[in-house]
Amino acid sequence: MTNIKNLHLSLEHNLLKEKLINTPNSLIIQDLDGVCMGLVKDPLNRIIKWDYVQSAKKMKDHFFVLTNGEHIGKRGVNNIIEKSASSAQEVKETGYYLPGLAGGGVQWQDCFGNVEHPGISDKELNFLASVPHIVREKLTDFCIKECNFLSPKGINNIIDAVILDNFVSPTVNINTFYEKLTDHNSIYINLQNEVKLLMDELLSQAEKEGLKDSFFVHYAPNLGRDDNGLEILRPATETDSGTTDFQFMVTGGIKEAGVLFLLNYYYYLHTGEYPLGEDFNVRKAPHTQEELLSLVVNNFDPEKMPFIVGVGDTVNSTVMEQNGKTIVRRGGSDRNFLQLIQNIGDKFNIDNAVVYIDSSGGEIKNRKPIKLGKDGEKTIVLEGPGDTLDKEEPLKLNMVFPQGHQQYCKFFCEVANSRKTD
Repeated sequence: MTNIKNLHLSLEHNLLKEKLINTPNSLIIQDLDGVCMGLVKDPLNRIIKWDYVQSAKKMKDHFFVLTNGEHIGKRGVNNIIEKSASSAQEVKETGYYLPGLAGGGVQWQDCFGNVEHPGISDKELNFLASVPHIVREKLTDFCIKECNFLSPKGINNIIDAVILDNFVSPTVNINTFYEKLTDHNSIYINLQNEVKLLMDELLSQAEKEGLKDSFFVHYAPNLGRDDNGLEILRPATETDSGTTDFQFMVTGGIKEAGVLFLLNYYYYLHTGEYPLGEDFNVRKAPHTQEELLSLVVNNFDPEKMPFIVGVGDTVNSTVMEQNGKTIVRRGGSDRNFLQLIQNIGDKFNIDNAVVYIDSSGGEIKNRKPIKLGKDGEKTIVLEGPGDTLDKEEPLKLNMVFPQGHQQYCKFFCEVANSRKTD
């Protein structure tokens, strides 16, 4: 059987399908938005297909989600699943909720919708609850000063759409502003800067209230991290919306740490033991790839390590010139968790797979589309999502789905309906 990890930007989905169907000890760790749902400007308009939800249920404990979004709340994925079912009661009684981690790793849920927030204090939750109200006040002031061409009702409607009052990751999603300010690009750029400053102010306020180092801001898309480990905002231009999602998140809520939480739980389900202890959570995990990998190597039995498939849609890189030097910025909210899965495969000599879903066809136009071409009669990928000038990209995307979430969901359902269980 072909080693998946040796493939690069492959379209040979049947190879991965065959491996998943015939490998009982396998684990899919998957992002949500853009992967099994189309990207939309307003999260309230997201749709998830019921056959996909049913297939996730069939995967049982070989499938977990890992998302920066949330399970609960009016914009949570649970609500979307309930709308796709014949009744919300059916979802709750049968256990059709998607199991796994949300909020970057701080919101855990089983398939019956039982939610926990391991490692988060009540004081931190109270501060998070105050964020949407502060953001609304600031955005309203900005719109009154800068957007007098919009009606008061129009402003309220936009603000309602852009403030996501998530439980553990309150978010400002300015995609709707980008659409409304098409002819006022300078105002949109000012808005992006103002939201960035507001996030900085919130971090300072948290520190004053005794919550230093409790939170960080996740920018999506971003330009990777700086020398201090902080994410770098992707500035808006005349042709690019740049960073549109500003997520105020709990420190430790990073997807790569979530991989360890899920792997720790997977081992418990299949061996009866937690390699990192029953009370392990992402807030106890280190933050660097090297330290996370060492934790896996030193604690997990290599004989029981599953074939891991990581699935995401947000990976990018940008090559730029600064002061006569070439700078490479590698970002994307899925990059680091996919990289860790790849590194685990390399370290344990396991054929782990990194799968990329092209979500550029959605309503949000800030992702580079996959470029396809021909090699004789065969369709091949000519360009991936990164900068073509980035010649030392460490993340190897083994398999790509250029037709987006519809193509991936069809693949996923076929795997779930044919898979051999352990």
